[in-house]
Amino acid sequence: MSEMATKIFEESLNKVVLVQLKGGKTIRGKLYSFDQHMNLVMEDAEDITESENAKKLGTLVVRGDNVVLISPPPNR
Repeated sequence: MSEMATKIFEESLNKVVLVQLKGGKTIRGKLYSFDQHMNLVMEDAEDITESENAKKLGTLVVRGDNVVLISPPPNR
């Protein structure tokens, strides 16, 4: 993982991020930790693929090879 990516991940720790996965699922949750393979641990995660039917998932481990896109929190 590049230095720039690592910096963005570190700034996103304990903040809510959106993660798009292979297969079209979208997960929203608080980024708890990550590693060099982009494996993620998320807390208070929810599957928001169908926005009207969000499913609470709790604490979740996402393997990096399933991640298509991660949207960090907006800068404030």
